[in-house]
Amino acid sequence: MRMRCTKLIINLADLRHNFFEIKKTVGEKIKVCASVKADAYGHGAVNCAKELESCGIDFLAVATVDEGVELRKNGIKVPILMLSLCCPEEVRVAVKNNLTPLVFDEEYIDLFEQAAALENAEEFSVHLAVDSGMGRIGCMPERSGILALYISEKPHLVLGGICTHFACADSLEQTDVDYTLQQLEKFNLACMSVEKAGINPGIKHCSSSAAALNLPSANFDMIRAGLILYGYYPSQITENYLASTGRKVELKKVMTFQTEVVAVRPFKKGQSVSYGHTWTANEDTLIAVLPVGYADGLRRSFSPGIKVCINGKLYPVCGRICMDQCMVNIGKDNADVKRWDTAVIFGTCPQGNAMTADDLAVLDSTISYEIMTGISKRVPRIYL
Repeated sequence: MRMRCTKLIINLADLRHNFFEIKKTVGEKIKVCASVKADAYGHGAVNCAKELESCGIDFLAVATVDEGVELRKNGIKVPILMLSLCCPEEVRVAVKNNLTPLVFDEEYIDLFEQAAALENAEEFSVHLAVDSGMGRIGCMPERSGILALYISEKPHLVLGGICTHFACADSLEQTDVDYTLQQLEKFNLACMSVEKAGINPGIKHCSSSAAALNLPSANFDMIRAGLILYGYYPSQITENYLASTGRKVELKKVMTFQTEVVAVRPFKKGQSVSYGHTWTANEDTLIAVLPVGYADGLRRSFSPGIKVCINGKLYPVCGRICMDQCMVNIGKDNADVKRWDTAVIFGTCPQGNAMTADDLAVLDSTISYEIMTGISKRVPRIYL
């Protein structure tokens, strides 16, 4: 049976390219943890994890126990960090599947000690999270030594690492740069506190994508790569900015969101399109119908503004985007667009000119992460 017209094309060769480009940038001695949470930012966690494991990835990172269990069930062997907290009922499942949690208080540490004892786990690894200024999870830096000592006293646990997360490392505004450096200083103090307590802090890591590219002093033992693995630069840390500082980092976009033209219809001047008749033809034209809508991740708020790429040319979506369909104004007497032609919503178009997830994020006052993770499960992923 022929697959649905609307699909995501995931180029695993480009994912592999990005991984090695990151390794080249940070240096061979620094470990790389790949963030595959949120279904690998919409790219498909299992397939991406397998590709990255074959590349020699050191760690993977997920947000939830279920995400980690899915990877284990599909044969993933590398260490998996769990970046968000889980509920008490999930703790034993996390231990059983060897998912490394971030801990930052005695109560949560005790939950993992109890679960590790029940699972007869010896030296179950936990990483100590430090809140250096993100204000999300983590202990205050001055408590890091106390908590490291607390972990060391647990018979079934071992401190495998210490980490923090930057709040604005993707910004070049001076106040944000200063804040990031303050966070880095606090993290250094936390690490020193652990070492003064006579405890080996394990793997030190705090750089996600932006800092990994732009703040080498924060890369320590391991960086956590997310957005850059999938081919996008973090906010103001652009390819051009990096080049201006003498660093060439060439990333390739892994995801292409595309569909096909299912109908081309002639419209007379004065005819309207879609709900609320918000768009009316001001001249005779042709309207292409695409079988993709907001239930697929093509948000209503993208129109007006979004343009799709058909045979190398950009055409505007007109009228409101429907749940399952949208309409595109391709102009009068357009012989270039035919039924079943590919229409690229964002990503890579063979003839060029397609919009990117960054472009769509601007239309909706958001970020590319949200665009990619917002592509729904009903859109099939095709792996190249």
